[in-house]
Amino acid sequence: MYKKIRDAVHIDAFGMLFLMSAYLLYEEIVFHLSAFGMSNFNAVHNLLAFSIGWGAICTVFSCMSLNPVINRRIHHTVAALIALIFLVEYFVYMQFKMFYDLRTIANGAMDVLGGFSTQILRLVFSLSGILHLVLFALPAIADFLLIREIEPARFGRREVSAVSAFAALITLIVNMSIETTPAQKVLLTDQYSFTSAIRHFGLVSGLCIDAGNILYEHGSDFETITEEEPVEEIAKTYELAVMNIDFEALASAGTPQQAAIDEYVSTLTPSYTNDMTGLFKDMNLIFITAEAFSKELIDPQRTPALYRMASKGITFTDYYQPASAGTTGGEYQNIFGCLPMYGGASMKMTEDEDNRITISSQLNELGYNGWAFHNNDYMYYDRHITHNNLGFSNGFMGYGNGMEEYVQRKWPESDLEMIEGTLDLYLDQEPFDVYYMTVSGHNPYSNWLSEKHISRIPETGHTKEVRNYLAANLELEDAVGLLIRRLEEAGIADRTVIVLTADHFPYGLDFNAAFDQTVNLADLYGYQPSSYLERDHNALLIWSGCLEQMEHVEVSDPVSSLDILPTLCNLFGMEWDSRLLPGRDVFSHKDPLVFTVNYEWKTDLGMLVNDTFYPSAENIPEGYADTITAIVRNKIKYCSDVLQYSYFTHVFQDQ
Repeated sequence: MYKKIRDAVHIDAFGMLFLMSAYLLYEEIVFHLSAFGMSNFNAVHNLLAFSIGWGAICTVFSCMSLNPVINRRIHHTVAALIALIFLVEYFVYMQFKMFYDLRTIANGAMDVLGGFSTQILRLVFSLSGILHLVLFALPAIADFLLIREIEPARFGRREVSAVSAFAALITLIVNMSIETTPAQKVLLTDQYSFTSAIRHFGLVSGLCIDAGNILYEHGSDFETITEEEPVEEIAKTYELAVMNIDFEALASAGTPQQAAIDEYVSTLTPSYTNDMTGLFKDMNLIFITAEAFSKELIDPQRTPALYRMASKGITFTDYYQPASAGTTGGEYQNIFGCLPMYGGASMKMTEDEDNRITISSQLNELGYNGWAFHNNDYMYYDRHITHNNLGFSNGFMGYGNGMEEYVQRKWPESDLEMIEGTLDLYLDQEPFDVYYMTVSGHNPYSNWLSEKHISRIPETGHTKEVRNYLAANLELEDAVGLLIRRLEEAGIADRTVIVLTADHFPYGLDFNAAFDQTVNLADLYGYQPSSYLERDHNALLIWSGCLEQMEHVEVSDPVSSLDILPTLCNLFGMEWDSRLLPGRDVFSHKDPLVFTVNYEWKTDLGMLVNDTFYPSAENIPEGYADTITAIVRNKIKYCSDVLQYSYFTHVFQDQ
């Protein structure tokens, strides 16, 4: 029976068009529902239109030969590649809760395959993974089994030309529809992000748009926005936070793209110094980027050291850590104060640049002894290159170039062992500047660290996965407790600052869930996140022994990781230029603004999420949401151009 059916299946050019369009639409719908869930399923019309267009283009490739065997092989190859693309991006999203753009794939794919092969295999061979393997592969399998040959007589010049014309017509109609719909057009131009492109136009279109952005530079101009001047009293009392930079001279010495950035930066209103300026001048700095940290980890009984930092240091009640590009993207935000607009490639793009903008480089110029540490593979994400170019005088140490002396090779490696082993390297080397990238909080959470600490977590109140997450992170708690204790024993806690924040939210809690179905994350948070901002709320801890002797400082404005660098520059009394950073010194007069790569934002007057503005105050100024959105577009463009056009190198080497 099967042979009779198979032998009966012949297909002409327009049959092929229908088949390829149906394949693509099916894959897009399954992918969209799996990644975003039903709550975000509002782009079916775009998925249909683009599936027809790309289906027509795929058909043209399958109709180019008069040899039916060759056409059949091309057709089967295209069908298999479509399934493979969707499968790869699906499993990447399930593991990291982000999509891999082409730059990230090119720069980080081998690291991911090497470092997370166990977790990925766990995903693939889980019940959900096997189900999605079948779902995504089903069209390609059916296609291979049923289609015996493609009739050469049907694929003459006329048929191929007709399909090509149809492909061009569909593409034209879709483009015209987008061009005449401002809310969609802006997603391809001024408000483009890879995730938004996938969400609104589908995965295949998102990848093609991303490829076009790589091959063709079409960046828009910065928008002209009139900024409010600070009140006169501030200008009289405090100094401008600027450097002696001649932007006009810089513009004449740089490329046209750099000159455009110079012009934009020169129009910005700088911030002023304030009562907190220089509070930490000449003090030691220890900066910890904690793997998958979350605000919910902090508890007065369970994590007394972290709670002490949060309650007796500078308290931030509304902090966000945008999850833009995994761990390396979170590090980039914390260190450079910019969003990683080139995904996982962002940090790597700094390896040959002048990085004097970083706090470590600024402290290094003042004679600080600097170290950067990581307790996993020292070559992962090319940290042995990037982190040796951040200004640490003693360079970077990871497992494989020194850390193995202190840390056991057990996944995930111990934060306690790393900090305990490295403390004696710098405690008597004041002033010092130390950076830690931890790993004990990494998923999966059924590991030796969760087993080590699980008895310290109550058996009720959370899911098993959340209990394991809380237990595993007690290794970080113990490390921080040891760090503070050793600083106090050495008598230098009052002149040492510890900064701790996350790289991203704990995406590993729900390794196979859609955006709106993260059961374990909802259990940890106490609510199901419905937007990126809700998902990315987190904690920023800035503590020093000296703060415990002062009146408590609390920052209730919205704050994000982009604000860390300018705030530290102010607190350490650096000579810095507030116009060069898209974040703000949180103690300055500048209005608070948190924003993500998906163009969601939050201020003290409201927030824009899922394309809707929600005011949080009365008497919102007319056009306020549009003005803030334009400011966000400028800032995100700046974050992109800084990397693409080596802007910081241009500023610090050409002035």
